Amino acid sequence: MKGYVFHGTGQAAWEEVPDPALKEPTDAVVRVGAVTICGTDLHILKGDVPEVRPGIVLGHEAVGEIVEVGGDVRTVRPGDRVLVSCITACGRCSYCRQAAYGQCRGGGGWILGHLIDGTQAEYVRVPYADLSVHPLPGTLSDEAAVLLADIFPTSYEVGVLNGRVRPGDTVVVVGAGPVGLAAVATARLFSPERIVAVDLAPTRLEAARRLGADAVADARETPEQLVADLTDGLGADVVVEAVGTPATFELCTRMVRPGGHVANVGVHGAPATLHLEDLWIKNITLTTGLVDTYSTPTLLRMAAAGRLPTADLVTHTFVLDQMQEAYDVFAGAADTGALKVVLGGEHHDEIVPVAAA
Repeated sequence: MKGYVFHGTGQAAWEEVPDPALKEPTDAVVRVGAVTICGTDLHILKGDVPEVRPGIVLGHEAVGEIVEVGGDVRTVRPGDRVLVSCITACGRCSYCRQAAYGQCRGGGGWILGHLIDGTQAEYVRVPYADLSVHPLPGTLSDEAAVLLADIFPTSYEVGVLNGRVRPGDTVVVVGAGPVGLAAVATARLFSPERIVAVDLAPTRLEAARRLGADAVADARETPEQLVADLTDGLGADVVVEAVGTPATFELCTRMVRPGGHVANVGVHGAPATLHLEDLWIKNITLTTGLVDTYSTPTLLRMAAAGRLPTADLVTHTFVLDQMQEAYDVFAGAADTGALKVVLGGEHHDEIVPVAAA
């Protein structure tokens, strides 16, 4: 088969790799029908995630069809159409027993496209399939469903729920990329008084308005003053950091009100300063987190019912063989206007498993 292989900082290629094989009786092999690119993949290519070793197939989000399952898999079978979650869960360790699947200590967590071969390929092996893939309703398109593998549960759990968004709140989302836009969409579920989106790109700010932001601000034009004006000088109840840079993190801490909450979602590749000389007296709560995907079944039901605008974030589509072009378009979002890119395409007809390593 072919997959998008990481070869070191700034280097990756769509090339031939061995077909995946079942290694454990809890595994499944999935034929990829649709896959997307995440901002985290760009962080990997920049060298911000040093655990990713050359030779790994990238990607951690997909929709596809089960083609093979191990003997211990009970919830899916060949022919089932499924969502491949970005998080793998053993289901047995102490973290999984608390639904903290992102911290799995039994061989799961974020491993696809990180520690083992990922989803940006024609086929992918998924460990612990019973908890790590989700059957899909026929009413939900591949394009809409694939965004539920990562960005919607991430923004919902790490941003909105960890940030404790409540009715009547002022919510500020810093970064109107895909995760930030999904945070805007899911924050609306809790009836805040207002949502403010902050970004540098006018196209992304316009997308934030379409998805429910009540106000938008250019990050270069003192957005903290806009937030102060809207809140009688208090600041926001909840600020979601959805970029992952020192400047945006520090901006978030300047916009939160006393007793408020900063929910960090962005992937950081450099240290950021926590200004405790200003914050120690303000009773703020700061949360960080890797998504657990415990909310995925709920979000799937909502998307199938038309309650989540998942497909609205897709701006570009490609076939799988256009992987490098898709990466170029996604990485150049300031020029291309890309939000989410989705890839799908033809596969060779029959998988030929290699011997398990």
